[in-house]
Amino acid sequence: MRFNDKVVIVTGGSRGIGLEAAKAFSKNGASVVITAKDSEKLEEAAQSLANTISIPADIRKEEDVKKVVDKTIENFGKLDILVNNAGILPKIKQLHEISESEWKEVLDVNLNGPFRFTKYSIPYLQKTSGVIINVSSDAGLKAYEGFNADAYSASKAALIVLTQCWALEYAKDKIRVNCICPGVVNTDMTKPFLKTDKDREFMDKDHPLGRMGEPEEVAKSILFLASEDSSWTTGAILAVDGGQSTK
Repeated sequence: MRFNDKVVIVTGGSRGIGLEAAKAFSKNGASVVITAKDSEKLEEAAQSLANTISIPADIRKEEDVKKVVDKTIENFGKLDILVNNAGILPKIKQLHEISESEWKEVLDVNLNGPFRFTKYSIPYLQKTSGVIINVSSDAGLKAYEGFNADAYSASKAALIVLTQCWALEYAKDKIRVNCICPGVVNTDMTKPFLKTDKDREFMDKDHPLGRMGEPEEVAKSILFLASEDSSWTTGAILAVDGGQSTK
């Protein structure tokens, strides 16, 4: 899969799945824009990659999102691929323990964030018959008891439906919109939930394939859905979860 002359935005690109996706696009010839809140970590990531620039932004702020898209066009003249990867995991609580501010923050990052980036990217993706890939979760495919205070699952399930809505809405423009649903992946985001060997052993065994995923494995699926190898695929929801969603 080659992405020569392609321009890609990856949100949450400073670490984890986003960084691995950016690495893969860069290695395969794309010009890459990575964005995240942590400007220092973001710049460090960009410097380690070829053909990559960093634009710090808070996905919760409309003006920041617009800035990222505008600067992408200023630097590269177009946009071909948008990877809506940025997200947060809340503290694990039961529904009645969640504050309204906690609930709103999860939805604002995990759901409103992709809406904002997609809204401002669409006019440019219409010109290139581009691709959007949303990174949801297996928690959006099935219920988990007591898992991440319901807000996480709600935001990820909504993103799955939005993927299908956008696929239909923009098929006339030849824009393809697909969704990846990872299981538990070995990233900085999941480390707070996997503090002991016992935690990790439990999580490995909880996946039918016997282990958690690695971010580069999810990145490969993102590249497939962004490539011409999936040119007749839109509105697809791909579970990349070691079989977790089949249980």
